[in-house]
Amino acid sequence: MQAWITDFMEQFGYFGIFLMLAFENIFPPIPSEVILPFGGFMTTTTNLTIPGVIIAATLGSLLGAVILYYIGRLLDVNRLEKIVERWGGLLRISKKDIHKADAWFDKYGYWTVLFCRMVPLVRSLISIPAGMSGMKFGVFMIFTTIGTLGWNLLLVLIGAALGESWEDIAMYMDMYSNVVYVLLAGGVVILGYLFFRKRSRKMNTEG
Repeated sequence: MQAWITDFMEQFGYFGIFLMLAFENIFPPIPSEVILPFGGFMTTTTNLTIPGVIIAATLGSLLGAVILYYIGRLLDVNRLEKIVERWGGLLRISKKDIHKADAWFDKYGYWTVLFCRMVPLVRSLISIPAGMSGMKFGVFMIFTTIGTLGWNLLLVLIGAALGESWEDIAMYMDMYSNVVYVLLAGGVVILGYLFFRKRSRKMNTEG
């Protein structure tokens, strides 16, 4: 995949970077950890500039984020309630759980969007719960832009500084991503365990 990405970027320049980052947000398996450092490296061997690469990458990221945000808007709380009404018994999830999660995101969602834009995999998917919670689009765009710009700026500058050794940062970012994935998986397991234990205790008490 890496060879295909770099070939595409070399062929289409800024437009290629824009498209790659848009696709990366919609399809997380496409790694920004390769796209951005290579874009930085290209500024040392082509007529591309660092500001141009950062702008193209950021606009592409924002396009992908907006698409996922509106997908989230289609999956609003009301639709989730209907899903829970039908399948909540099997999933052991109630409408109350949905509203708790929604209230939490209403309270902390802005900062969650900001920081998650710098976390692999989650940086793309965080746009969906933002849309689901009904986060104001303007505020969503502000926090998304700040987080995205910081991530893009860092990796592009590192790629430009490393030059032909740009793949070194991709290797380290891959290690960083793997650590994040393990932590996320562990977090999901722990939260799932705590959630179901709490539900079981509640059912036993009611019984």
